[in-house]
Amino acid sequence: MSLFTSLRSQSPAEAPMQLERMDAFWKVYRQENQAIAQVVDIKQSKLVDKEFDVIVCGGTLGIFIASALQRCGWRVAVIEQGLLRGRAQEWNISRQELNVFTELNLLTEAELEQAIATVYNPARVGFQGGKELWVKDILNIGIDPIYLLEVLKQKFLDAGGILFEQTGFKQATVYDNGISVEILPKRSLDSGGTESIRGRLLLDVMGHFSAIAKQARSQVSGNLKPDGVCMVVGSCAKGMPSKPYGDLIYSFTPIQRQCQYFWEAFPARDGRTTYMFTYVDADPMRPSFTELMEDYLFWLPKYQEVKLEQLQFERFLLGFFPSYKQNPLQTPWHRILQVGDSSGMQSPLSFGGFGAMLRHLPRLTDSLNSALAGDWLTSADLRSLQPYQPNLSVTWLFQKSMSVAVNQQIEADRINYLLNVTFTEMEKLGDRVLYPFLQDVVQFMPLAQTMLAMSIADPVLVIKIMKQVGGGTLLDWLKHYLGLGLYSGLNQVADTFAPAIANLLPEQQYQWQNRLTKWRYGSGGDYHKSLAKTCEKFPDVIDDRPTTKMETTEKANCGADSQ
Repeated sequence: MSLFTSLRSQSPAEAPMQLERMDAFWKVYRQENQAIAQVVDIKQSKLVDKEFDVIVCGGTLGIFIASALQRCGWRVAVIEQGLLRGRAQEWNISRQELNVFTELNLLTEAELEQAIATVYNPARVGFQGGKELWVKDILNIGIDPIYLLEVLKQKFLDAGGILFEQTGFKQATVYDNGISVEILPKRSLDSGGTESIRGRLLLDVMGHFSAIAKQARSQVSGNLKPDGVCMVVGSCAKGMPSKPYGDLIYSFTPIQRQCQYFWEAFPARDGRTTYMFTYVDADPMRPSFTELMEDYLFWLPKYQEVKLEQLQFERFLLGFFPSYKQNPLQTPWHRILQVGDSSGMQSPLSFGGFGAMLRHLPRLTDSLNSALAGDWLTSADLRSLQPYQPNLSVTWLFQKSMSVAVNQQIEADRINYLLNVTFTEMEKLGDRVLYPFLQDVVQFMPLAQTMLAMSIADPVLVIKIMKQVGGGTLLDWLKHYLGLGLYSGLNQVADTFAPAIANLLPEQQYQWQNRLTKWRYGSGGDYHKSLAKTCEKFPDVIDDRPTTKMETTEKANCGADSQ
């Protein structure tokens, strides 16, 4: 009997079906020839009426950008296939990213505090055979998605936003002056009838597996299989030993099943959440989720110092997060833009989702507000909103070095040893190097310092890693690394362009502002900088407001060395 089956009496009734569905989806996803639904069409004609300025497909994270744009005065509709409500699973994030909600005036400080379910410190970083590092204020806050989404949803509705719940997306047709979206309300599913709504811009926030993004990727590159995948299994369980700290990334086993297993752990309101994750590709020989779940349950007692029979599992967590080297996805159509996970705007090391969405929310809000005001909604205009970001692209080397190819033979402790050397050197270099990296922000000088320090500490290891990842990956990385250096330099002198930009035509100003933003985010220059620039229609959210309690606390915690 499997470990998972033996825990049936301690688990939610739907857990076996959940695992079965995930494995079926994972099996199909790894096939070479995937069906591509043609959900976007183009017509060379004009729409007469448009009820909305923006139509957002996907409400769970789409409600963030929908609410922000509505506050800018635009008519916004949200389409959500189910009910727009959060799940019991908490979202972990750092305090810095949370400030976005108050800076964009989406939540009051009191509402944001109410959304916080758990807070813990410190967090551990450790790998088998090495020294454990302890850090503070990184992914140490657990947000209650049920409360957060309900508050945003009600504010959105109260301000005049339109929400189509239990409504499926069927098709979008791009016209010369707008876009028409066919939807499937629940009441019409039995009859097969559809309805249509019309707007000026469609935002695809339907996640990694969006049908729109899938069609777009097939047109842009023809490559549907991802270059990398992060597989995750985990649970939230009661009965765990009480521990005030969490784990950001932890490993205590060698490579097995051609996978290096990493762990995360966070205190949760209804128990303790633990994840086991690994970086792989989409090869059909990769393990199933059933196999990963067995390994998770086998190692969990050692990891958390507890016996399985002592645990009551509140929920099991299963998922995988694909990533592509050619990211973010560049839209091939006018008036359609991918936002969030559907755009791939995250590094291959992260899970994407909530954190990545919040990091880019101020940038997207400001840029989309300008694009709508000037009606700059062609594919070229919108591509400038999801630009190439070398600080994300360079992380492909890290993902490659933390994974093992299906038929590759390397020492069982290679990855743990590599990470021990890396983090030991980053700790020596200080928080200015360590902290941004742990928050998925790679910057040119800290990366250069780390690579140099590693080469001095263990040059043989560096040679082994170069052999492991291959010459093609190294050459590709060098291109992005040089791009990161270029973007960093351009970001340093960006302020000198301001006087000249002010004298340009509005559309030129829009393009140049996007270019400056591209350099800032692409170099990691947005880290620990104010994100308060938002819609000019709402000056109360600009930085002339009093400093909030959260910002005061954040500044005290971060210290001058982290700025």
